[in-house]
Amino acid sequence: MFLTKNLNLLCRMYVRKECLARHFPSHALRTPKICATYFQNRGKKDEANISSLFIPVPVKPNPDDINVGAELTGSVDKGDLLKILNKFYQKKELKLLAMENGLDNYLLHQAFVSFRRFCLEAVTLPADLHVVVSDILQGAGHVDDVFPYFLRHARQIFPHLECMDDLKKISDLRTPANWYPSARSITRKIIFHAGPTNSGKTYHALERFIAAKSGVYCGPLKLLATEVFHKCVDRGTHCDLVTGEERRYARDDNEPSNHVSCTVEMTNVNMPYEVAVIDEIQMLRDGGRGWAWTRALLGVVAEEVHLCGEEGAIPLVESLMLTTGEDVQVYRYKRLTELEIENKALCTLDDVRPGDCIVCFSKADVYSVSRRIESLGREVAVIYGGLPPGTKLAQARKFNDPADPCKVMVATDAIGMGLNLSIRRVIFYSLMKPYVNEKGEKEMDVLSVSQALQIAGRAGRYGTQFEKGCVTTFKPDDLPTLKNLLAQTPDAINKAGLHPTADQIELYAYHLPNSTLSNLMDIFTTLCTVDDSLYFMCNTEDFKFLADMIQHVPLPLRARYVFCCAPINKRMPFVCSMFLKFARQYSRNDALTFDWLCRHIGWPFAMPRTIIDLVHLEAVFDVLDLYLWFSYRFVDLFPDVQLVRDMQSELDKIIQEGVLQLTRLLRNSESSGSGVPILGVSGTDDARIPLTPPGSDEDDFIMRQKRQSYYRGEKEVNEMGERSKKGSMKVGKGRLTERLLAQGLLTPNMLQELQKEWNETDSDSHNQGGKRSKRKKKK
Repeated sequence: MFLTKNLNLLCRMYVRKECLARHFPSHALRTPKICATYFQNRGKKDEANISSLFIPVPVKPNPDDINVGAELTGSVDKGDLLKILNKFYQKKELKLLAMENGLDNYLLHQAFVSFRRFCLEAVTLPADLHVVVSDILQGAGHVDDVFPYFLRHARQIFPHLECMDDLKKISDLRTPANWYPSARSITRKIIFHAGPTNSGKTYHALERFIAAKSGVYCGPLKLLATEVFHKCVDRGTHCDLVTGEERRYARDDNEPSNHVSCTVEMTNVNMPYEVAVIDEIQMLRDGGRGWAWTRALLGVVAEEVHLCGEEGAIPLVESLMLTTGEDVQVYRYKRLTELEIENKALCTLDDVRPGDCIVCFSKADVYSVSRRIESLGREVAVIYGGLPPGTKLAQARKFNDPADPCKVMVATDAIGMGLNLSIRRVIFYSLMKPYVNEKGEKEMDVLSVSQALQIAGRAGRYGTQFEKGCVTTFKPDDLPTLKNLLAQTPDAINKAGLHPTADQIELYAYHLPNSTLSNLMDIFTTLCTVDDSLYFMCNTEDFKFLADMIQHVPLPLRARYVFCCAPINKRMPFVCSMFLKFARQYSRNDALTFDWLCRHIGWPFAMPRTIIDLVHLEAVFDVLDLYLWFSYRFVDLFPDVQLVRDMQSELDKIIQEGVLQLTRLLRNSESSGSGVPILGVSGTDDARIPLTPPGSDEDDFIMRQKRQSYYRGEKEVNEMGERSKKGSMKVGKGRLTERLLAQGLLTPNMLQELQKEWNETDSDSHNQGGKRSKRKKKK
């Protein structure tokens, strides 16, 4: 008996000694040094904000553990254990020592709550903790002895406590120029072409680009990249087109050309070129996409880098190039045609003249203004951001064509870039424009100087029929404000945008494996260190929105990151819904085939009857764009690229027809009044969707009917739904139909059966209609 007691005592002493040595070597709880450290750190206000981002990892006791502690010292009453824990938490010295180990007041409280729950819910406590608690209850220990075990638990639920230094090193973004060793290995010649809109600055840069042995053009829009692509081809220079959704080779053998025209996000920073052109360099300051211009400027490997943009970007570019050891040559350009500010506002749409472009900042205003002008007997071209590129170009051609009766345009600020328009006068319908602030919230504010100059400068473009451009406002009260804006020079750009890379987020995930992607992004942006004199962190709200949307979908981290980088307008519910379906299908490793896509988007498409239908078709076009975007990142699971591209081409034509009938769509929408409003769809507050839920039986039935119509070759005329011919219909001869026939997905027999079925259905409906008319006559 005596030997057993001594053995138990020795075991308890050994367990306590080993645990203390391992978890808490400085056993002094009450030292002046710790107090001094505490008071030095207590003034750090940012720590609380950072700490709130770390979500505790649940730690549950293992019920299968053998209760070694109880065998050594006997069982412990849970009530006595709770008293010890509460007494421990009330110790003032606890806060001091916790602060020294990285636990501020917020984390300390979270850790204690978790530790207390763990201790009270555990059937068997860890042996070392059980022994210490037993000693305290018997008077052989002190309540302070609980701290090492509490600290061990805190590090389990907050893994960042042991890797905070590593996290800060990963998110050190003070020298982004060093991220691009290939560009730093050469001395580049930086040439800045500065000037207003319509000054010829981009023309001179492109001339050097076309004449070079190799080059890359980095543009802000697909339209601009496509325009440069066609310009090179017309000049006999082989040039490839690379955007997020498309790869187009100039050579017949699909071999890469020496010249590439791409959107700025797709810039290859590893391929050497003789000349690089980065257009609209002032976009460095953009809160959402500025990182792409920063990456292209610092990383493109070219002997000559030509920058085109506003003069306000010159000081920042010069400062950035100091960090790379490169000089900047500046060429300044003046506007090629005169721009006059009229002394009288338009006031009424009756005074609209040929060559006028009325600029609105919401789709609702675009709809109402275009309808009012058409009611005056004038044809109107319409351009806004939600339209497909092909539709924008078609509307631009219609407006520019001297032989076309359409002489008036109503547009949003989408005309500011990417379209060559023959505008005589720009009329600002309003000077209030929606903005997205740093928190991702939408606000209304007066148009910036840079935007006012960009849009007003579209009037009187050099080389058009108008030798002078004019600009005015619709409201008289806005005219003094506009004059003030156009009299100023663009504000100097102070900072360039940065964004965390996939590699950096992967390193964060390695250290914090239990954190969500959205949470990792929050922690990164909070901990990151940037040179505030040159850089800022771009807004990540859209990224986090998508990350939260697909958090429950099981995806590898790299794939999840790519999904969250997809270019999506989060205010479009249908696009967000399809994005989620894409993620689910990908997570199951199931291919997103053409047939799968057709079932979910309601193909084939009908001509829009109301503005609701047109808005929905625009959303469907964005979904097809999204499919193509994914197809170049996940080739195996998004296989039917050409079929989708053909489908998108046909949808573009349908949308073009819908825009031509915009007034009729608006009138039909008012007369029907069906559906429910959706706020914020593509920037409008009056968009509506049908009440039928997606995926319902009725939805599937309608989709089958539409598909049969398409296979039959049914065509809808401009009367929005009336059949152009009565009787039998011919088999469809569209590009998609031919491709489906060629691939064996559809057979001529199937088409004939559908045609026969339709004729029978059509004849039945005519007979029933005749019977009804006879009954009415009898009555």
